[in-house]
Amino acid sequence: MLGFEVSEATVARYMIKRRGRPTKDWKTFLTNHLGETVAVDFLTVPTVMFKTLHVFVVLSLERRRIVHLNVTRHPTAAWTAAQLRLAFPFDTAPRFLVRDRDGSYGFEVHQAIETQGIEQLVISPRSPRHNGYCERVVETLKRECFDHLIPLSQGHARRDLRGYLEYYHGSRTHLRLHKDTPDGRAVEDRDLGTVKRRAMVGGLHSRYYRAAA
Repeated sequence: MLGFEVSEATVARYMIKRRGRPTKDWKTFLTNHLGETVAVDFLTVPTVMFKTLHVFVVLSLERRRIVHLNVTRHPTAAWTAAQLRLAFPFDTAPRFLVRDRDGSYGFEVHQAIETQGIEQLVISPRSPRHNGYCERVVETLKRECFDHLIPLSQGHARRDLRGYLEYYHGSRTHLRLHKDTPDGRAVEDRDLGTVKRRAMVGGLHSRYYRAAA
């Protein structure tokens, strides 16, 4: 974004290599349907008072955009179904939805998905890598947000997430997006000026940009 090139070998040197990968057929299917597939998952977050919050994440696979998330202490099927309806207003529903076998996906969730014309793709038991796109985002939210910020309440967690999503969509680059951001960000010409820093997520992360001194 600032006109610097970073070697992918440098990035790979610090990335943990994992064993066990989805089958070739599953990977091929997802590759062929990225533009019409979303994935969902839950993230658990402890509070200062040792309560447990549940963050529901809806991820669009093609651009890695988090199209919807919300926080609750009680992730019932009715609540989860309501989140899916909020995630896809009007005619924005995807063709496919990838999910695991979490108990929160009860009858109301099945009904909400079917009434929107979405086809469910339920992964095999104990196979989180088959929902790898969303699992990766969940781990990112933990590592880059809630490993450092411990919320006081649901409202506090939502505020932290709003700040992080602004950073995630507009400033955090992805290798799979050819080092672009989910919302897209053009490489800035060096003639625009020196590199400046804008603190984001309460100073936890930064956005760097060029501007005149």
